[in-house]
Amino acid sequence: MIIEHNADFLLVYEAIQCNPNGDPDQENKPRMDYETLTNLVTDVRVKRYVRDFFKESGKDIFVDMEGDTKVSMDERLRSVLMKLWSDDEAARRIIQEEPLFERYLALKGNSPEEMAKKMINKKDADKELNRAILSGLVRERFIDVRLFGSAFAVEGFNKAMTGPIQMNWGYSLNKAFLLDSDTISSIMNDDSSTFGKDYRIKYSLLAFHGSINKAAAKTTGMTENDLRDFRHALWNGISANPTRSKLNQYPKLYVELVYNPGYYNGHFGDLRTYLSAKPKSAGKDKEVRGYSDLRVDYLDLETLLKTQVGEGKPVKEVIIKTSPDVAKDMDYGNA
Repeated sequence: MIIEHNADFLLVYEAIQCNPNGDPDQENKPRMDYETLTNLVTDVRVKRYVRDFFKESGKDIFVDMEGDTKVSMDERLRSVLMKLWSDDEAARRIIQEEPLFERYLALKGNSPEEMAKKMINKKDADKELNRAILSGLVRERFIDVRLFGSAFAVEGFNKAMTGPIQMNWGYSLNKAFLLDSDTISSIMNDDSSTFGKDYRIKYSLLAFHGSINKAAAKTTGMTENDLRDFRHALWNGISANPTRSKLNQYPKLYVELVYNPGYYNGHFGDLRTYLSAKPKSAGKDKEVRGYSDLRVDYLDLETLLKTQVGEGKPVKEVIIKTSPDVAKDMDYGNA
């Protein structure tokens, strides 16, 4: 069933002696606001964790990677269409309307390459059929597009889908500092090697605000099951990333405010403003190496969760998950 509510969510995770999100314009150093000593992570990086987790779990995603390179949209769509060529029953389910399915059969041609060429062609494209195929593929196969949307800039398939799940860039609640970097051997090729810098953050407690919009969900077809899968992938995908620079990242807190009818995203503003973090030893920001070195204030968030939930109030339900150490610090239940 398509989701029928709006929601806002808060995600907090920690990064320990790793590079949460390298900046290619700064020697791949961790993204920073150096004026405020704030570590930054893009929403794209977090969505990549979710997509990678889905892929490892056997789910089909559209925005994919081969190694460190993003697969082009034309290439990905062409590959999907060519696979569809040999499965008429799957094509019928995707297209749904019988007259359009008959038009699809008529243009298939003698090979998947021939069919894909006809479809991805400004001159020959059957736009009505292509729109039906694209919508059906998103509905049936591509959970990442149902969640995050996508702009399909492909001849014959041009369409923008706004995703129901949107996120801000994340920022650290504590002041973050880089570890000293030594020159390391990063790539070995027979008797030669490539040397580079290995930049890492000492410790960063990162927070993100996001929204879930029911109107946009109608466009992509995001269901309640998709949303449950998203929560699971978001919580588990961050620590499941096997790459060397992303090890030692762990989820700490997820809070989702499910709104009652008539309430919309952003009702309480950015949920990160209800949290703050300071070193337990005053003025010892550079000495913070872990969550236990911080004093995180959850009081404003706890007050919000306890006073704004119920009939006649903005929030219908709170979905919350915490790590064991956060559960000790917060005076609120763990779902």
